[in-house]
Amino acid sequence: RQAGHLYGIAEDRPVSRTETMKPLLHEIRHNALLWLLGFVPVVFVAVKLEPESHTLLFVLSVLAIVPLATLLSHATESVAAKTGDAAGGLLNATLGNLTELVIALAALKVGQYALVKASLAGAIVTNTLFMLGASFLLGGLKHHVQEYNRVSARMQGGLLFLATIALLIPSAMSVADLAEGARFTQTLSVGLALLLIVAYALGMLFSLKTHRELFASAGHDEEGEAPWPMSLALGTLAGVTVLVALVSEIFVESVQVAAEDFGMTPVFVGFIVVALVGGAAEMASAFSAARKNRLDLSVGIALGSASQIALFVAPVLVLLSYVIGPEPMDLQFWSGAVVMMLIATITAMFVTVGGRSAWFVGVLLLMVYGVFAMTLYLMPPQAH
Repeated sequence: RQAGHLYGIAEDRPVSRTETMKPLLHEIRHNALLWLLGFVPVVFVAVKLEPESHTLLFVLSVLAIVPLATLLSHATESVAAKTGDAAGGLLNATLGNLTELVIALAALKVGQYALVKASLAGAIVTNTLFMLGASFLLGGLKHHVQEYNRVSARMQGGLLFLATIALLIPSAMSVADLAEGARFTQTLSVGLALLLIVAYALGMLFSLKTHRELFASAGHDEEGEAPWPMSLALGTLAGVTVLVALVSEIFVESVQVAAEDFGMTPVFVGFIVVALVGGAAEMASAFSAARKNRLDLSVGIALGSASQIALFVAPVLVLLSYVIGPEPMDLQFWSGAVVMMLIATITAMFVTVGGRSAWFVGVLLLMVYGVFAMTLYLMPPQAH
């Protein structure tokens, strides 16, 4: 009876489709950010009428992804309210990473491996430093001190550290002979990809099945809006995920030319711009959860998304490159990206060890991210 009251649905009568849609329509009417949904059909029309206007399509695709990310945030929060923050964080990270996966697949098909690797490394660093730092900052500005489950944070940090080591090894173990070196790197990359996928699967088994009691939320939920009905939340997740994937394809096709018009280098585009736009859905959820004193969900989304990219998305792309790419892709990243990923991982592990946070902790993480972003923006194109 209480659940029925939360959803605003009487238990003794069937629910009409109009009643089910009421929370979504109410949110669209009262959230000015969702008024940007009008750009979703506009970007599809623009790509048909002006397919060569890459800068225009880039701006329109970004404006379309933002409200879609907001909808994805609300739907995922409603599902997380029923599944718990650990599973909810995993779900949000998985759906949010779909954008990064679509972007990477589009670049993979045409052999733009530099963009693929830059976007993967950038997503790991952005989620670990920017998303986590901004969550700590936004939550800390509203709540004096926030707590979260440090066991969960340590596990995600450990998985991320494992993945960073695996990504560092192919770069460190370089072979002088070009032919032998390429063959060695490709074979090693396939083996590491399989190991990382196994580690990711075992990590999910540990946190969601065998030791799930260790990952209970440590924070205190605020009283907020009632969650959406599960049917509406799942339907919104499915529909918005498809739209995000379609808009992301337009974004990929336009981002490189638009970057030149805006004076941005290719490495900055892959590492910063693609990562920020690709992670918009997860960021909306993480920031909203932090403001509601649900920092477990924020930490789960930020670190869970970063570890999922490193342990699952990157290895899968290596394996898929043998099927859809012009040639196999390896896990050998340029040295600057490896150093940034390693520093980001160690920084996140250091600040999350205590299980408590305040706004200045978020500032520290954002400052580290700012150092990386400034360096990449000023870096000459040929330096990477």
